[in-house]
Amino acid sequence: MNEFTVYPAIDVREGRVVRLAQGDYARETVYGHDPLDIARLYAARGATWLHLVDLDAAKAGGYTLAPLLRDIHAFTGLKVQTGGGVRAREDIQRILEAGASRVVVGSLAVQQPERVLEWIGEFGAGHITVALDARQDESGAWRLPVHGWTETAAATLDELAVRFAQGGLAHLLSTDIARDGMLTGPNGALYAHLRSLAPALQVQASGGVRDVADVAAARAQGCAGIVLGRALLEGKIDLEAALAC
Repeated sequence: MNEFTVYPAIDVREGRVVRLAQGDYARETVYGHDPLDIARLYAARGATWLHLVDLDAAKAGGYTLAPLLRDIHAFTGLKVQTGGGVRAREDIQRILEAGASRVVVGSLAVQQPERVLEWIGEFGAGHITVALDARQDESGAWRLPVHGWTETAAATLDELAVRFAQGGLAHLLSTDIARDGMLTGPNGALYAHLRSLAPALQVQASGGVRDVADVAAARAQGCAGIVLGRALLEGKIDLEAALAC
């Protein structure tokens, strides 16, 4: 079985650690005012990776967390996968130089996939994660909201997952938006579907994780990793137990 990675998540808005319910900026819960302290806690509990999201930039553009990223890199030893508001090649370079191991590209990957494929070729597949966060419509198609999940693109998840896989993408993160922050369990059917479409992709599950059983299920389904958000912040899941999966 391939290596499986647990990614504790820290979402930052206006300098605070928050979670949004189903990506709704009006449904915010604040969990702390010092993201670095929480990153240190996760590192002390055995995490090796961190998933860091700039929610302000995800909506408005312009990644703002480079100073925090430098501190996390300097003081925790965590490898960081981070994004939010990535719009240009210079954003990728700046975030990597600030200490990120991987840069997450979301909205632009949906709107300008060829441009992102060029970046994968330039920076290497190991340094870019494409985030295709999806919401299923009434017909059953997986649609792709962008700009902090506030607008919906024309392309579908199926179309872009295949396109990126053929173009050399290694790491794909996909969140079922309907489950994000809701503690209803990850959408196993979504990840099975993605793996059937593009078996070579290393798929990261995200959205709705409740407990260690969800982590184990994602690994058993062939996912390469899982992102832990609200359940971890609220103590509903034990990080050490999740890492042991």
